[in-house]
Amino acid sequence: MNITVVIPTYNRYDFLKRAVASVISQTYKVKEIIVVDDGSSDSTSQILQDFPNIKYIFQKNSGVSSARNLGIKNASSDWIAFLDSDDEWHEHKLEEQVAFHKENRDILMSYTEEEWVRDGVSVKIPKKFRKLGLDVFTENLSFCNIAPSSALIHGSLFESVGLFDESLEVCEDYDLWLRIARNNKIALVNKKLIKKYAGHEDQLSFKHWGMDRFRVVTLEKLLNQEYNIEDIKLQAIKKELLKKYTLLLKGAIKYEREEDIKDYKAKLVKF
Repeated sequence: MNITVVIPTYNRYDFLKRAVASVISQTYKVKEIIVVDDGSSDSTSQILQDFPNIKYIFQKNSGVSSARNLGIKNASSDWIAFLDSDDEWHEHKLEEQVAFHKENRDILMSYTEEEWVRDGVSVKIPKKFRKLGLDVFTENLSFCNIAPSSALIHGSLFESVGLFDESLEVCEDYDLWLRIARNNKIALVNKKLIKKYAGHEDQLSFKHWGMDRFRVVTLEKLLNQEYNIEDIKLQAIKKELLKKYTLLLKGAIKYEREEDIKDYKAKLVKF
């Protein structure tokens, strides 16, 4: 299996060096590493001096989805692995996933368990983020439970479901995983093979109120577009939408967001 690693980054030079080093130290060697610099103004471009064998692509600041998509388009491998520039892989990460896919050739995407690190210390992962790996579609309806840094994907899936939705500022991974999972198997390699670092202030998930607003967009797309989705999944989507509309309405009322109040009331009436 040949693998391209796509690492999007924006003003995270020090983190990026750690991420790239964790790819190079893999026991299963990759074909190429593509770093997509999303318009950084720090020293990110120096990464080529640190690791001269990587492929470095600079683009004007357009968001993480655009950066990942550019990496996918420039990949020369059949398989794509993603790594966020503030995360790190355990050295056997790819070896474990490659072994799984060689034994399960009909499965074209896998993900792994993860370790969470805050201020240099491993922390307990909240129970709601526990990964079951059984019905990935329904397990990811409430929130995204697949870390991009854990995902290994065959390129044919992008051809069939499309790339990351560049109109979404956040939850772009949630959107893509559900589009893949609606008609494809996604498998859990049940080992902690990535480290996710938390606590730095530039994390996207800390910058937006009401993250469910973005997840609702995905769920509405799945209902409104002519996707071939089995009825049990359609019912699960509708149930989750009702729950999210209700929660978002409560939040809009609490923060006196008049336009949002009207919007979510109208959506609830429609349902």
